[in-house]
Formats: sequence, structure tokens, C-alpha cells
Amino acid sequence: MSVNLAKGQQISLSKDTGDALTLVRMGLGWQAAPRKGFLAKLTGAREIDLDASAVLFAGKRHADVVFFQRLISQDGSVRHSGDNLVGGTGQADDESIAVDLSRVPAEVDQIVFTVNSFTGQTFAEVGSAYCRLVDETTGEELARYTLDGGGHHTAQIMAKVRREGSGWQLRAIGEPAAGRTFQDLLPAITCHL
Repeated sequence: MSVNLAKGQQISLSKDTGDALTLVRMGLGWQAAPRKGFLAKLTGAREIDLDASAVLFAGKRHADVVFFQRLISQDGSVRHSGDNLVGGTGQADDESIAVDLSRVPAEVDQIVFTVNSFTGQTFAEVGSAYCRLVDETTGEELARYTLDGGGHHTAQIMAKVRREGSGWQLRAIGEPAAGRTFQDLLPAITCHL
């Protein structure tokens, strides 16, 4: 059963049986917000290029990153599906990042998921954006965080998974930020570690 997360809400990443999840996927979906006015009919739908990233931390130290220009982490535990330059319908994942939690290096205690507009379009131009966590073993959606409203920011710190004892916790962050790349977001991310 999927949980619709609110900003700041946290859930445990363990199965109903109490076993820890091992393979999860963070999916990101979006579409362009409908244009308004007479010219909207003439120009048609616009394309929105959002980029999902997973930034791995050991304490407060940036340890690794997976994004559209680096699809696999150094150890192979985190994999990006590839760059979607236009978005979709807002109903299916346009980009995703798979994480084998059992293979994440022991020193990595947090993975922060971000989304940014590489082309500088603001979230006022984005509609139906969400991120969701899926159990890759069963295909079951575990949690979904829907991005509400638009805004004049170009990035969003969406969520993080944090190592807690022998398992992991997911927390929805939903913090607007400014930046075209994950590097631009690092100062804003550290506030959430």
C-alpha cells in the first residue's frame, strides 16, 4: 500500500514482514503546465527538461553522485535510467534512480534525491510533478510525494533515504531551491543532513 507523503513526513523502508528492503527505485514524473491565453493554442505544448540526481553522503561529506552525466555510482549500487529532455504525461516515471540498499557502502548513511531544471525553466512551468519510491522486487509503490504548486525556483530537494540501524528511512523534504545542477544545490542539501 502506497503512502502519500507530506513535506517532512518519514516512513520506514521495511517490508510488512519486518525484513529490510534491498532494491528500491525513486521515480520522477512531470509534464509541462498548460499554457494560458490565445497564443497557447498556436504554440502548442512546451518541453520541460528536469533532471533527477541522487547525492550520496558519508556524514556531511559528499561521497558520490548519480545524475544524467554519470549514470552509475562508483560502487555500482545506484543507477540512473538516463536523461529525459521533455517530460511526459505526469502519469509515468520520466526518469528513475534504482538503489540496491544492500550494496550501498557502509560509510554512506544518506542519499538525497534532487530534481533541477538544467535549462533554467521554473517550476511555475511544470505540472503534475511527483517523486515516488517503488520496491523493485515486487513493483509495489511504497510512497509518493507530489510536488504542489509551481514556484519561481529551478530545483527541488525532493527526499532522502537515511540509514537507521540495520534499515533505512525515507523522508519527504520538498524544499524549493535554485540551481541548474546538483552542484548548485549542495549548500541547500547540507541543511537537510
